[in-house]
Amino acid sequence: MVITSRSNPLVKKIVSLADKKFRRQYGEYLVEGVKPVRECMAAGVSIVNVLCTPRHEGEFENAVVVSEDVFKSLSAEKTPQGVIASVKLPSLPLRQPAGPCLLLDRLQDPGNVGTIIRTANAAGFVDIYLVDCADPFSPKAVRASMSGIFFVNAMCCSAEEALSALSGTPIITADMDGENIFSFTPPGTYCLCIGNEGGGVSHEIKGASSYTVSIPMRETCESLNAAISAAIAMYALKNNVKEVQ
Repeated sequence: MVITSRSNPLVKKIVSLADKKFRRQYGEYLVEGVKPVRECMAAGVSIVNVLCTPRHEGEFENAVVVSEDVFKSLSAEKTPQGVIASVKLPSLPLRQPAGPCLLLDRLQDPGNVGTIIRTANAAGFVDIYLVDCADPFSPKAVRASMSGIFFVNAMCCSAEEALSALSGTPIITADMDGENIFSFTPPGTYCLCIGNEGGGVSHEIKGASSYTVSIPMRETCESLNAAISAAIAMYALKNNVKEVQ
């Protein structure tokens, strides 16, 4: 049976999950695309529903088949692949980091948040504290994370909660006025802080930081994109720790 009505209750629920309010209400978020849904399954993430178009019928166990027209109402993609899943939001209590970690301070672009999560997964920064950031489980952030969201601990919290969880963990803030990150030797355990795209790191978090580092740039360049800065900083710090060891 193929669902052909956009008024179908399941279709309406999936559409609503594009909104943060309903993601919280249902405790679910969306993963779209053939490869991301398969990677989600392989990661052992709890999937609630899979919806697909007739061309993918039989590829995913227990998938609900919907018409191409209905699927267009579900998709955030310009060229939908025809597969989307609703996935359980992880229930992560705020906790101390198990290793090098990230603190994202008021990042508002979900694309930046997702891209940083993608790099954090690659670089081994598993615990990520998101202080008043764009929702890491929004469709745009999930898409930008390229499945990284399945392999990190994304903890949304206030600055006070983050600093409490990071008590005893040195915070390294990325800032234009810091010392050259490529000659900086980090401690064995640390938290790298990346600030808001326009305003940088808040006074509260900057005041709690143990170190401040910067990425050297030519005078003709005022700043780098937050996701690019985070990627350079993560790998520079990891590399410097390895040299010390």
